Amino acid sequence: MSRPLPRGGTLLLAAVAGTAIANNYALQPALTTVAADLDVPLSVIGLVPTAALAGCTAGFALLLPLTDHLAPNRLVAAQLTALAAALALAATAPGPAVLLAAYLLTGAAASVAAQASTIAGRHAPPGRGGTGVAVVAAGMSAGILLSRLAGGALTDALGWRRMLLVFAVLALLGATAAATLLPRHRPPARGGYLATLKALPPLLLKHRRLRLTVATGALWYLAFNVVWIALALALAEPPRSLGPTAIGLYSLAGLLGFAVLPLTGRLTDRYGPRTVITGAVMTAAAGTGLLATGLDTPWVTALGLAVLDAGCFAAQAANQSRVIALDPARSGSLSSVYLVVYFTVGALGAAAAAPLLDTLGWPATALTALAALLLAAGLARR
Repeated sequence: MSRPLPRGGTLLLAAVAGTAIANNYALQPALTTVAADLDVPLSVIGLVPTAALAGCTAGFALLLPLTDHLAPNRLVAAQLTALAAALALAATAPGPAVLLAAYLLTGAAASVAAQASTIAGRHAPPGRGGTGVAVVAAGMSAGILLSRLAGGALTDALGWRRMLLVFAVLALLGATAAATLLPRHRPPARGGYLATLKALPPLLLKHRRLRLTVATGALWYLAFNVVWIALALALAEPPRSLGPTAIGLYSLAGLLGFAVLPLTGRLTDRYGPRTVITGAVMTAAAGTGLLATGLDTPWVTALGLAVLDAGCFAAQAANQSRVIALDPARSGSLSSVYLVVYFTVGALGAAAAAPLLDTLGWPATALTALAALLLAAGLARR
């Protein structure tokens, strides 16, 4: 049986997750500044977010299973130290090649956010696993929502290189706290690390519930990306012709999703993941249906996005607690499989958004996302 986290341990993991995952997004408002400073085309520096996402997906595949092999204090501290080193490399990059390489490493190290969620669920008191996962998910959501704001403000005040060093210092502070406060015992030995990696693909064949859970989460993340990317494109086109700042303000709708996460954890522990996931996905479907009515009324658009975000955020927290509960001793490996497929399908949704919008228009694109959400709700009930 896993030892419980010390007092404040779950909040520490939430802070680690939020400050780590923020590094995938904090540089985005400064991309034009970085391009001018390095004297390279914006199209080249625009690959930085892609490098971060690719690194993060690789981290889910290669580093998340380490939670089944290493003591939490050593694992989290080491990965946060690596994150600080990658950010320092990015801050001193003389050109785009080094910057992109640094962001591949930054994204991989930022996958510690998923490790934090797995550790919180595994070491939660009996019957409180959903709450632990939801608290860490709230930290991740806060990091994603506030990262661009913090990155932009720090860049204006200090410059983009010093901004990255501020985030590096935060990572080192988190590493120190993790090394001191998180559990020091290793999980029971279950084979070597390479054997664990080889065993990842067969897990989908072995666990029917894992297949259903993966398919459910992948469908709503596909819908989420289709809606957000197509919406940003539709708002930028005539007759609306909104600028980046105005479009970016719609991201504040995600605050509702952040607000519902603590309640999601309590409901998951009380009623079980299936009930919460089904209700959350249907909530997201309702928001998408509202968006399908058109984008000409800003408050309706904001409300639809808020409901979509709240539903998807809540479903993700409950779904991750379900993955961990399948086999707590192998929760790192199971979460690795889940997140790799989840982000891969989400990337397909992101790639499909623009062609769908060009071919079908906004209402039909939103209805396509709605169909994916309804299918996810049906799978959740199984």
